[in-house]
Amino acid sequence: MKFLHLSDLHLGKRVNEFSMLEDQEHILEEILAAAAAERPQAVLIAGDIYDKPVPPAEAVRLFDSFICRLSEAGIAALVISGNHDSPERLSFGSRVMARGGIYIAQAFQGTVQCVALEDEYGPVNFYLLPFVKPAMAKPFFPEEVCGDTQSTVETILRDIHLDEGGRNVLTAHLFVTGCPRCDSEDVVVGGAEGVPAEIFNAFDYTALGHLHGPQTLPDGKARYCGTPLKYSFSESCQQKSLTVVELREKGSLTVRTLPLTPKRDLREICGGYNEIASKKFYDGLDTGDYFHITLTDEEDVFDAVARLRSIYPRIMRLDYDNSRTRSQTDVFTAARAESRTPLELFDELYFKQNGAELTEEQKRIVSSHIEDIWEDAQ
Repeated sequence: MKFLHLSDLHLGKRVNEFSMLEDQEHILEEILAAAAAERPQAVLIAGDIYDKPVPPAEAVRLFDSFICRLSEAGIAALVISGNHDSPERLSFGSRVMARGGIYIAQAFQGTVQCVALEDEYGPVNFYLLPFVKPAMAKPFFPEEVCGDTQSTVETILRDIHLDEGGRNVLTAHLFVTGCPRCDSEDVVVGGAEGVPAEIFNAFDYTALGHLHGPQTLPDGKARYCGTPLKYSFSESCQQKSLTVVELREKGSLTVRTLPLTPKRDLREICGGYNEIASKKFYDGLDTGDYFHITLTDEEDVFDAVARLRSIYPRIMRLDYDNSRTRSQTDVFTAARAESRTPLELFDELYFKQNGAELTEEQKRIVSSHIEDIWEDAQ
């Protein structure tokens, strides 16, 4: 069975006050064209359909058109809500839509919705797990420990009683510990939201949403497809893509990607004002793209944004990189570091690398090592 994996459309999103609706409409048309060429049996959308729980009407109409056109093409749409969505609003009318092959998981009510689709090898069981917080699951599992996301998801998946002899696909919206993030994502302070990659081992493929950078987990059977568009300049060097998955007989998995081309790219350029404003510099650049411009002039340029917008009309951000700004950054960083304990600095580094804070036991071990180092240094 062939299916497409999408996530984090964030329809209705504004980036630095620029509406992305026109760009989103363009990329959805590109995805529909790819679907027509690939002829998948299903499209999985792993959450964050909208950017806000109450999306603008234009965003709702855009998604409605997208899933209706999939249905008209005979392609099933399997959709879950993410942390940006209102599951109740997203799933309104879901039982009626299911008759047309559009399956939208409702808010978690104690069980994971399963949609079985058939191909020449038999059924593929698609499990749809919307974004769920421990407090949302606890009433359904009063005897289980649901204190954090890991224990909650483990409890929910264990309750499925998976037939491991069959072909099983999970669609989920959550954070896998250790995966790199982008600036456009919501960052939850603390490590209570992360789950280990091993939690998905029983599934033939796990279609993940939540992280915006495309990445495949180490075992090759779980993947974040990433956003179809760039929503921050930390993603400017990423190649956004559409993930194509093929499941044949049990154990046969092929995952590939199709590059997506945005209507307008996000670009970063750097240089002096006169250099960036010269035709020689921007000749060959698509100046209609979205830009983050860093000026290296030692003195601030009067009304730089307005003047540069005569060339680059979609400047999203303008910064300076010179001796003054670097000095300010160095002073701030040094002062901040000096005001913190070695354990706090190590805890911050650990969180940046792993997406989780140190446990109390880990803090005890690290503190012991720090004390040993200080003793040896004296």
